[in-house]
Order: sequence, then structure tokens, then C-alpha cells
Amino acid sequence: MKNAILSAHGKTIELEFPKIMGIINVTEDSFYSKSRVSSIEEFKQKVELQLTQGVDIIDIGGQSTRPGSKRISSKIELKRVLPALSWLKKEHPSILVSIDTYYSEVAKASIEYGSDIINDISFGLDDENMINAIINQDITYIGMHKQGNPETMQHAPIYENVVHDVFNFLLDRKNTFSIKGVKNIWLDPGFGFGKTLNQNYQLLNNLQALKDSDPNILIGVSRKSMIHKYLQIPPEDSLNGTTALNMIALINGAKILRVHDIKEAKECVKLFKQLTES
Repeated sequence: MKNAILSAHGKTIELEFPKIMGIINVTEDSFYSKSRVSSIEEFKQKVELQLTQGVDIIDIGGQSTRPGSKRISSKIELKRVLPALSWLKKEHPSILVSIDTYYSEVAKASIEYGSDIINDISFGLDDENMINAIINQDITYIGMHKQGNPETMQHAPIYENVVHDVFNFLLDRKNTFSIKGVKNIWLDPGFGFGKTLNQNYQLLNNLQALKDSDPNILIGVSRKSMIHKYLQIPPEDSLNGTTALNMIALINGAKILRVHDIKEAKECVKLFKQLTES
């Protein structure tokens, strides 16, 4: 199996070992309060902290997609995202930047402003123009699986076989995008997006099956309900559980960890590297 690849704007990075994607939400309602910033000054401070801790990719989100969240317009999302993206690419041009959006309009504008990655929770299903927005663009695209929409997705998720259904969806959508000309595509099983607690753990436990078909796998379990609801603790107390599941994800094939806590995730990858080299 070949190594996972990130490519954007003429740069190609072969991931012999996993990378860390740091979450920064320019929103008021993301589920974890410490991921939110409400001004460009707070954003700058958050970026500098993540860079100091060794982040590899910074993921900027302009709207919350937590369970029960309300959709906002692409225009509002652009007003939140573009100033942050513009400052980041000007001050730190070498850092890889991801924009978390399912809007083609936001994706297109973000690429024009220098975004390296488009991180789409709907894998193009929430905006049929997404494929056209990224075709022939020298960026990486991350497509995620979700069932339903954030407002209702956790009400009663149903699958015939969650592992088979989710992994086949991801591979089928990747094939569709590849045929249309999208080149570097990553897959995200979408933990917490229309899955019960047990279904999340089934996916994590069987992640190797997806890796056997595709090495480009991103995992985002950081402080999610599959941790804090099961342990009956708030998200603020879920770092230990996050680290435990991140290590399981690495062992099972994840190549990017999308996280709130950079330092601890970097330590997790460092220990994983020692484990694999021993």
C-alpha cells in the first residue's frame, strides 16, 4: 500500500507518518467552547499557539455543524472565513490551510485566497456545484460521510451495516469525484454525523478495512459525544478519552488527526511512530 499524499499549489507531501490538523472555529456555537474565536485578534492568538505546538494543518470553520446546529448562508460563512484565511496565508504562507465548508461558493473563494484544502462534511451532496468548484484546482479535497443534516442527524440514524454502508459510500463518492477530474481526495468516516454511539465505535474498530482500499484517511473524534456521553463527562474533560481513541485510529490506519488539542495529539503521533519503528 502506497503512503497517503497531500498536494496543493505545486507542493506534494508524502505522509510516511500521520499529520495533525488543528481546529479553529470562527463561530459562536461550535460544541467545544475553546475551539471558538470571535475576533480576528483571537484567531491570530489561536494560530500562534497551534503553530508553537507543532500543528501541520489549520482547519478554519465558518459555521457549526454540531448535532442540532442551524444552517447559515454562504455569504455569512464567507464574511467569517475569508479575513481569517487572508491573514493566515499572508503571515504564515508555508502552513497548510483547510477550509471546512460544504458550500461551493465558499470553496471557490477560499481557493482563490490560497486555501490548500477543502474539507466538506457532505462529500458534495449538500451543494451539487462543489465538484465544479474544485475540478482542475491544485488542492486537496476531504469528503466526509454523514447521514441526514446537522439539525436532525442524531435523531434516529439507521444502517443495514454501518461499516459496509459508510465505507462503500466514501469509496463510491471518491470514484465519482475522480472520474470528474478531482485528483487528491481524502476520506473521513464522519464520527458523530448521523451515527449512534455504538456505530461510531464499529467504524473505528474496522477502520483498517477502509485503509486496505485507500490510504488517505482523516479521523475526527476530538472531544466528541462518543467520548463524553459514554464517559458521562463534559467535552471540556474529554482530552484523555480523545487521546486514547486517536491512538486506536492511528493503529488502524488514520493519516490525519483533526483535533482541538495539538500538543497532546503530536505526542500521540510521536509515540505511535516509536511503536511502529520498534
